Amino acid sequence: MMRSCTKPIFHLFCVFIFLLEGVLTQNTTTQVNVGVVLDLDSLVGKIGLSCINMALSDFYDTHAHYKTRMVLNIRDSKKGVAAAADAALDLMKNVQVQAIIGPRSSMQANFVINLGNKSQIPIISFSATSPSLTSLQSPYFFLAAQSSSNQVKAISAIVQAFGWREAVPIYVDNQYRESLIPYLTEALQEINTRVPYLSVISALATDDKIAEELYKLMTMQTRVFIVHMTMSLGSRILAKAKEIGMMSEGYVWIMTDAMTNLWRSIDASPIDSMQGVVGVKSYVPKPKKLENFTVRWRRKFQQENPDSINSELNIVGLWAYDTTFALAMAIEKAGTANLHFNKPDISSSSATDLETLGVSQNGPRLIQELSKSKFRGLTGDFYFVNGQLQSSVFQIVNVIGSGERRVGFWTPENGLVRQLDLTNTSPNTSKPKLGPIIWPGDTTLVPKGWETPTSGKKLRIGVPVKGGFSEFLEVVWDPLNQKAKSIKGYCIDVFDAVMENMPYAVPYEYVPFATPDGEPAGSYNDLIDQVYYGNYDAVVGDTTIVANRSLFVDFTLPYTESGVSMIVPIRDNKEKNAWVFLKPLTWDLWVTSGCFFVFIGFVVWILEHRINEDFRGPPAHQIGTSFWFSFSAMVFAHRERVVSNLARFVVIVWCFVVLILIQSYTASLTSLLTVEQLMPTVTDINELLKNRESVGFLDGSFVEGILLGLKFDKVQLKKYNSPEELHELFTKGSANGGISAALDEIPGIKIFLSKYCGKYTTVQPAFKTGGFGFVFPKGSPLVTDVSRAILNVTQGDKMEQIENSWLKEETVCPDVDPSVSSSSLGLESFWGLFLIAGAASISALIIFSARFLYEQRHVLFQFRSETSARRRIRILSRIFDQKDLSSHTFRKSEVRDHASSTCSVHSIDQGRVTRHGDLAPSGSVSPEIFPSPERSSLELANRNDP
Repeated sequence: MMRSCTKPIFHLFCVFIFLLEGVLTQNTTTQVNVGVVLDLDSLVGKIGLSCINMALSDFYDTHAHYKTRMVLNIRDSKKGVAAAADAALDLMKNVQVQAIIGPRSSMQANFVINLGNKSQIPIISFSATSPSLTSLQSPYFFLAAQSSSNQVKAISAIVQAFGWREAVPIYVDNQYRESLIPYLTEALQEINTRVPYLSVISALATDDKIAEELYKLMTMQTRVFIVHMTMSLGSRILAKAKEIGMMSEGYVWIMTDAMTNLWRSIDASPIDSMQGVVGVKSYVPKPKKLENFTVRWRRKFQQENPDSINSELNIVGLWAYDTTFALAMAIEKAGTANLHFNKPDISSSSATDLETLGVSQNGPRLIQELSKSKFRGLTGDFYFVNGQLQSSVFQIVNVIGSGERRVGFWTPENGLVRQLDLTNTSPNTSKPKLGPIIWPGDTTLVPKGWETPTSGKKLRIGVPVKGGFSEFLEVVWDPLNQKAKSIKGYCIDVFDAVMENMPYAVPYEYVPFATPDGEPAGSYNDLIDQVYYGNYDAVVGDTTIVANRSLFVDFTLPYTESGVSMIVPIRDNKEKNAWVFLKPLTWDLWVTSGCFFVFIGFVVWILEHRINEDFRGPPAHQIGTSFWFSFSAMVFAHRERVVSNLARFVVIVWCFVVLILIQSYTASLTSLLTVEQLMPTVTDINELLKNRESVGFLDGSFVEGILLGLKFDKVQLKKYNSPEELHELFTKGSANGGISAALDEIPGIKIFLSKYCGKYTTVQPAFKTGGFGFVFPKGSPLVTDVSRAILNVTQGDKMEQIENSWLKEETVCPDVDPSVSSSSLGLESFWGLFLIAGAASISALIIFSARFLYEQRHVLFQFRSETSARRRIRILSRIFDQKDLSSHTFRKSEVRDHASSTCSVHSIDQGRVTRHGDLAPSGSVSPEIFPSPERSSLELANRNDP
């Protein structure tokens, strides 16, 4: 019994202590008014308010010792800008709140921020994400959410990863949505993705208006759509798109975070129309703390909003929770010393509410503490930089069934990745990867991003109208009906063949670029500009790929030979020059050859003089024999024998050199005589500039720009439209209003030369161009497929058939040489041969001299030291001039002379040389001084010495 009475008494005691603690706490804390401006009937407003209340309760449960307590003053903005401004003004003037959380939308926030800036009250929004708000640069505005501009990089990365060349944004017609579009289009342009159209839908649009806009999109080629609008309007658009067949295979729908964050909270009926949609939203890690909070929030939210069955906690609610935490901490740190307002000194009764609005004294201190706030919240690290949350990771999700599947992430450092690794901050250089995606139409095949328009609209293909060169393109005009009877030519057949090779059908029609009377409507540049302006979908014709044109349009791969060259008349030079035989070789080669003929003759004479009777005799005879022997090598008609091995070696090498020279000379002379019959009248374009002669170009061609760039005056330039007009201008000549040369592209030159074979040729300079290509709008997805089809056509038999049909007969012109240059041969082509011949000859001379000096060494050693070098050289020269009787060529004669005793090589008739090098009287030399046979050479040398 005693025990049963004790338990209730204990419970009453605990209640008493709790109440006492509350009273004491209430007496020791300061209440701080904070305003909350939200659309209370909207899903975002309901989720945000519930998270704010839970954050306030959680914060003070864990910070019971704090001396401040936030008191929420809630106002309903009723989804209107004026209502939000009126609510904020009421909170500032009548309640004197220290800060305002909200408002919900960016349009509402735009005016409220100005009020906060005037009254120095911080405005903290967790859902107004328009990038235009940051441009206000108000120190009293804090964006506690990701700016919507942060996600454009993630969206453009998805577009780039799948190679889509065009994308169309679909957005609501208001200030908030429009502020994102410039960032989005800029991000798409950075990856060379074209935005051909901006689809704007009113927030009050009916289903019929939405269907009308979607039908317009169906008539376009683009199949990639980026939806940026409110969830309510966006779900209606996707539902209507499914109804008219735009959620089928081949379509791509990408949602921005404005829809991706909220789509799971809508009714089940629109979800069926979102299958295959790809969305982008901020990534939030899911620790245990967040999971527990989600369970508590769902229970509380269902109690407060029993009608909201499918509501899910999203990133907006988490930002609201963290915002409340940050503001509560900042209020505590800012203190309560300056919570009052200074009111302006205005006594007039006609003053407006704005004029009588007070200024918070606590505001400057509060924004300092908010700027320094940093903690780990439900969304991760929560802190402000310049009044805005920093860009974080985005996750890419794919709507499947009633849920979503994450297929990858995007980070500022690594771009698109399959798995998130926050520890790796190095740039990702590998190919972006995402998980498998189920696209609209329940397919895993990646859409190519564009299709042929379903409206049956044909591509308008512009073609130039021209008077000549009908082989490329000819437009036959019907003046009565003011339209083309027929359009044909080489370019037309090539384009038709390319379209047949496309992997899908592309309907098109040719539209002449002409005036009503069939005349050209402008130049080629004017025609290409029409593609840029959207008047034509493409251009087919002899349009050349040029750099300045590619700035405005895209070209396919070329389908013809490229380049620009100069055409000049040929001068028929039938009067032969008497000295033409000298032209095959340059003057330095002639001189070098002549010197070597003399040098080789001299070398052979040195090597053969002592042992060969053919190279002996009177001086005139020896000189003539040497020259004759050397020059007769040209016809290989040597009469003299060569008995020395060294001389034979030299002659063999020289005959090889002469053979090469003769063959080269013959070939060059033959070529020179042929070229002389077709000599161009002009060989250098600088001659035309110097003499101020006229030059022709095809009317409307870009070649005019090349000529003006070469400093030609406009008065020097003459236009022509056909090969016949060009020939007529050449016939007149520059002096009579004609031209001296013309610049044209290689395909046109071939056609012209084929018509006038033997009358014209091409000379330098040659300018590089891209060749003929088809023109499409910048970023057109057709360019890649058409270029691939061009490769298939040009590498197959079809291209040969087209060329045979239009150009085969025109390309046969055997008398035309595409280049004219000097045919004279120079020393630089033969210096190696002369080096070999010279080295062989000098080597032979060195060997011969060494052997001769070695054999006559006794003569050098027997001279007195005071004997002059000149005298020694004279004695050696006399010895060299004598026959070398020891040679095998003189052995038979030696035997015969010795038997007859008619001549003794050992007799010395005149003065002798003594042991000391002096001349001695005849017969005074003893056999002991010059023993036989060495003394014979000296005796012979002294025989005629004075």
